[in-house]
Amino acid sequence: MNRFFSFLLLTLLITTTTTTANTANDTTALLRFQSQTDIHGTLLHNWTLPSPSTTPCSAHWLGVKCINNRVSALILPFLNLRGPITALASLPLLRLLDLRNNRLNGTLISITQCTNLKLIYLSGNDFSGKIPPEISSLRRLLRLDISNNNLEGSIPIQISNLTRLLTLRLQNNQLSGTIPKSLTVLENLKELNLSNNELYGLVPNGLYNKFGENSFDGNEGLCGAGSLPQCSYAQTVPSNPSSLPSSSPTDTIEEPREKKPRKGLSKGWVVAIVMVNVVVLLVVVSFMVAYYCGKYSRESYSMSGSEYGKRRSSYSSEKRVYANNGGGDSDGTSGTDRSKLVFFDRRKKFELEDLLRASAEMLGKGCLGTVYKAVLDDGIVVAVKRLKDANPCPRKEFEQYMDVIGKLKHPNMVKLRAYYYAKEEKLLVYDYLPNGSLYSLLHGNRGPGRIPLDWTTRISLVLGAARGLAHIHEEYADSRIPHGNVKSSNVLLDKNGVACISDFGLSLLLNPVHAIARLGGYKAPEQSEIKRLSQKSDVYSFGVLLLEVLTGRAPSEYPSPTRPRVEEEELAVDLPKWVRSVVRDEWTAEVFDQELLRYKNIEEELVSMLHVAMACVVPQPEKRPTMIEVVKLIEEIRVEQSPLGEDYDESRNSLSPSLATTEDGLPGY
Repeated sequence: MNRFFSFLLLTLLITTTTTTANTANDTTALLRFQSQTDIHGTLLHNWTLPSPSTTPCSAHWLGVKCINNRVSALILPFLNLRGPITALASLPLLRLLDLRNNRLNGTLISITQCTNLKLIYLSGNDFSGKIPPEISSLRRLLRLDISNNNLEGSIPIQISNLTRLLTLRLQNNQLSGTIPKSLTVLENLKELNLSNNELYGLVPNGLYNKFGENSFDGNEGLCGAGSLPQCSYAQTVPSNPSSLPSSSPTDTIEEPREKKPRKGLSKGWVVAIVMVNVVVLLVVVSFMVAYYCGKYSRESYSMSGSEYGKRRSSYSSEKRVYANNGGGDSDGTSGTDRSKLVFFDRRKKFELEDLLRASAEMLGKGCLGTVYKAVLDDGIVVAVKRLKDANPCPRKEFEQYMDVIGKLKHPNMVKLRAYYYAKEEKLLVYDYLPNGSLYSLLHGNRGPGRIPLDWTTRISLVLGAARGLAHIHEEYADSRIPHGNVKSSNVLLDKNGVACISDFGLSLLLNPVHAIARLGGYKAPEQSEIKRLSQKSDVYSFGVLLLEVLTGRAPSEYPSPTRPRVEEEELAVDLPKWVRSVVRDEWTAEVFDQELLRYKNIEEELVSMLHVAMACVVPQPEKRPTMIEVVKLIEEIRVEQSPLGEDYDESRNSLSPSLATTEDGLPGY
């Protein structure tokens, strides 16, 4: 009996020691990951150990979930983390990995050692290299999303060993080679997306029939299924034979083998080759005739926006000059280069001619140009901004600024898809966001029949705008590039109602003094003296935006507070000054929008948000918080839903934005 208890005690001791050691290994792995991806220690702010006995699980580290004091999930999307993920290889019990939309880089080989992984979400990063064949070791994997990265090479056939896989998203990478036929054995697969890569060859009928054409869009070399072109031998072999991926014999189309070698071509082959050449020549000539006839005969641009339509002839004449002269301006670029749209990603592209042919409507005129909604022939909808004050900007300088704007990606920023540069014409092409602007939601249709903007939606929209602005400031912390034009009409809503900040970087196209004078953002007091934009002035502008959301007043409308002891009057003062005067006289309730006062039990949240706004609009720039700090302050104001008053009609509390066409209400883009 004594031996039994001794054995039991020894077993418990070994188990406890092993568990403690494993927990320590998890802690070491996470701290190493933090040191590699959060150099300044500001993103994973609570990843600290107050005492030796504390673990990531007991300390409730941001994004860390545990089972039995072992790390089972790491959920850290949209944090701008940068660096490799090699440290995560030491988390053997990890089941969920969600690191979407950061700036993580390196290869994916390390995650193949986390053999308990079930869910992997790594889209929207900068991972490169090949998809490791060792991924087949993740036998429990259900969902794999590594889209929107820089992965290359072929799709490993070993993925077909992941028999439990439900989702496989590989779109928007640089994957090449053929699609493994063995993917058809994944009977549980519900979602497959291979679009916008460099794949070629035969699409297995089983995959095409199950997932449809959209899963394979943007791969010009694919063929053989559905509406795709018929396969030829040339389509199944790359121009560089040495680049052929290694795969099983069933995954590629073998080269036809002749039974007997021939010294020359037969008469039939010669006739066939001649006929093919004649047909190709006729087709090319027909296209050239049709193209030039169409180009010279169209006198009006099909866009319905009047000003954009009038420019159709100037576009055509410009293109003719390029074609005839072969280029020849001082910027040293050819006519071919100059007449093309320059894209920033590998999504489905279109030509300048497609844009000129599109139907369109003018959304409005702003301080830097006119914005149009353009609907292309294939149904793609984009927003086109035609710049009016950037013509003096040289091509090289313009392209540098476009690179600054175009490389940024964040879920709370409007994406610049492409641009067009010519001496007398400059166009910016953005994703079209269909739900209008924060300005139109706040101020549109004030009066009978208006649908009020509820408190939950307001705080969600300002938080999204804050995150987008904070991303800009963080990305350009060293060069201190500001947004330069922060205002409610530049906060747009996508199809899901997510706030996206627009118009970033356009201030770079103007002389600093002109930018101060012309841009319509909310101006900080120091700008009248220093005559330049700054990230600190962005913070001030955002503070004014918060006040606009809280008060329901446009920054151009600043009535004085109504007090029983003072005769009602209207004073032309700025919004921050007006709010300060109301708060100083202890009439704080008069600050808030009457539409917000209809909700119950949100006074604390309203006052907390007011404190954030007032911290942003202090006159001294150095005393203002950073946008990262502003984001954290807003995130701490937790609102699950808008508490409704008894007399409030809930059926009216819905999002129904409308696009304004005035300059103040113009979607910024």
